[in-house]
Amino acid sequence: MSRFDQFFLMKPDDARRYAVEVLHRFAPGEETDCVEIGDGNINYVFRVWSRQDGRSVIIKQADKLLRSSGRPLDVYRNKIEAEILQLERELAPDYVPEVYHYDEIMSAVSMEDISSYKNLRKELAENRIYGHLAENLSAFLADTLLPTTDLVLPAGEKKRRVKFFTNPELCEITEDLVLTEPYYDYKHRNILTSGNEDFVRRFLYEDEALKGEVGRLRERFMNNAQALLHGDLHSGSIFANESGIKVIDPEFAFYGPMGYDIGNVLGNLYFAWANKAFTEPESGEAVAALENTIADTLDLTVKKLAAKYGELVSFPLYQAANFRESYLRSVLADSLGYAGTEIIRRIVGDSKVMEVTSVTDPAQRLPMERALLKMGIFLIKNRELPLSGRDITGAFRLILA
Repeated sequence: MSRFDQFFLMKPDDARRYAVEVLHRFAPGEETDCVEIGDGNINYVFRVWSRQDGRSVIIKQADKLLRSSGRPLDVYRNKIEAEILQLERELAPDYVPEVYHYDEIMSAVSMEDISSYKNLRKELAENRIYGHLAENLSAFLADTLLPTTDLVLPAGEKKRRVKFFTNPELCEITEDLVLTEPYYDYKHRNILTSGNEDFVRRFLYEDEALKGEVGRLRERFMNNAQALLHGDLHSGSIFANESGIKVIDPEFAFYGPMGYDIGNVLGNLYFAWANKAFTEPESGEAVAALENTIADTLDLTVKKLAAKYGELVSFPLYQAANFRESYLRSVLADSLGYAGTEIIRRIVGDSKVMEVTSVTDPAQRLPMERALLKMGIFLIKNRELPLSGRDITGAFRLILA
């Protein structure tokens, strides 16, 4: 009988044994090291490697409790993550780590070590803005989203996937923290920067037109089972180096509007731009690179989705030009709207980003937050206009002026 026949939370020594006894990635007696590298609130992530030749593996174990509060969590999310990683790797092999093993008893997924890639959020903070980002981000989005819709999949397979990827617990987190509380602080969890309370009240809490538009986005998030989403595609879930990108941590995966993933990518890039604009106004080259990355990511994603549509969609009714145009236009509108909600929730909600929290000077922090909030509002309210990448970057330039 193996000690891994019953669930328990592993520690580094346990993960080393697990890599030998369960994964068979290393020989018995082979000298290995292990370190816990996770920095999240709901999982434990271990890197195990051989002292002899450096071979390595990542083991990600789901906790049954939220670390911060002790709230119970369903470990089924780990099974969802293993499954979507495998599906996404089939669709976009250059952008997703290989899954080696999923262990239902231990709620652990084991996968390729991508340590040669670095956290994109931190890379952007260090002004490492890779020239390939827009090309690779847009390719990942187009390659993993449209092929999972029922424009492409047989209806029965699409419905099977919708059922498997039903993820109510983590969807509820998004519905609350992203699409409700920043506009209606009914749980009193919003965290406002001192000095911006009146601004938030005026521009968010008291703007009924804005709340109506967010309500529409919330309803689409909950009811438009359009494509299989990563569900939490911020710049901390994207890793990059000179050769490309890798996308990880899709535990929020579910079937929803594909614009939610696209919007999350776009929204998070604005944080890097705003941080540079207010804390390093002399870094014009970095700001220009970020601006170009945002504009090109949107435009290339729209272009590649259209190309993918022409390549994969064969049903005659869906080939009608007016249907195709309406469908892709709605994806663009969703993308802009959800980019706006992602920007706003990171400023007002209780899950911040380091590009904002690292700014401690109120003379920089207050106007930076206000500029980002104005941009989020612009994207939500104007999302149904046919805006290009240059339109949305130009809008932020005007806000910053």
